[in-house]
Amino acid sequence: MTSSIAEVWSHRNALRLLVRRDLAVKYQQSVLGYIWSLIEPLALGLIYWIVFGVLYGTGDHLGSAKDSYPLFLITGIFAWMWTNSAISEATSALTGQARLITTMRVPREVFPLGRVIGRFAEYVAGLPVLILLAAYFGKLHFGLNLLALPLAVLLQMMLLTGVALFLSALNVLLRDVGRMMRLATRLLFYATPIIYPLTLVEQSDLPGWVKSAYLFNPLVGIFQLHRTVWYPAEFPATVPLIASIVGSVALLLGGMWVFRRLEPAVLKEL
Repeated sequence: MTSSIAEVWSHRNALRLLVRRDLAVKYQQSVLGYIWSLIEPLALGLIYWIVFGVLYGTGDHLGSAKDSYPLFLITGIFAWMWTNSAISEATSALTGQARLITTMRVPREVFPLGRVIGRFAEYVAGLPVLILLAAYFGKLHFGLNLLALPLAVLLQMMLLTGVALFLSALNVLLRDVGRMMRLATRLLFYATPIIYPLTLVEQSDLPGWVKSAYLFNPLVGIFQLHRTVWYPAEFPATVPLIASIVGSVALLLGGMWVFRRLEPAVLKEL
């Protein structure tokens, strides 16, 4: 695994070129270009704000986000768009570039990793929007809470890299993986505190074992860290924080191991 990381690092220029190429191809025939990476999450945020922020009326279920629900929503949706797009595109990263993979002398890990980094670039493009919203709602806090953002990004990058390596290799050998992941990401969206606060789950009438299982979802702690930047009180408790750290590291190492094990069969299939 150490040699794999060193090999990818030695080919970082090729990785950078792949990321730039993917971004260019994605927006080459679009008039608005990169602005589309902002329009979709903002449109989703508007829809959920109308449904849960306006139609529900009182907003008592929103806790600390009662008076700034749009910021609460967009923070979660931006982080989710990175997650969802990276998983979706990385799943087909090998099958969609078979000729390039079999001719370029670079570590094959750079292809799914490039998709994760490309979607991260789109996430970064949305940070100014979050800052403007935070300023509007008076949620700009300058303190240790700002350290939550690099921690959230690091953990999410590790988690998504591991998942991308695992799914991209498995999808070559089992083409049903793509369809299964479309369903899985839909379920994961509602199993993560994106459009609702975590306190709503903790105060619900769900069985205790369901609440415990919910907190072991690594994305719960990661999304809480994203929100801590604007809502310091949202810093994750011990269980979800540890689950996020352990889960992200385990998925990264597991994804690397599976990718290496399946690589010979993947190249033969391609």
